[in-house]
Amino acid sequence: MKKIPTFKNEDEEREFWAAHDSTYYIDWNKAKKAVFPNLKPSTKTISLRLSESLLEELKFLANKKDVPYQSLMKVFLSEKVQEEIDKIIEK
Repeated sequence: MKKIPTFKNEDEEREFWAAHDSTYYIDWNKAKKAVFPNLKPSTKTISLRLSESLLEELKFLANKKDVPYQSLMKVFLSEKVQEEIDKIIEK
């Protein structure tokens, strides 16, 4: 393994890693999974057009589950996206 150089700042480090393959500097087989329990995923606000009937159905379900409809919509969307990814991976 090559020795990782010392960097003066983040910009210098960023430029280095953009131009160098980390596999020459880090043994990724020895890497351990990091857990950052207090970090919240970044979110981005989007605009989404839904039919009024779909929105009303979402609000109805959310009310029955006692959760905000936006939160329920995120759960439904996340579950469906993961389902579709799993289908692709299984092929």
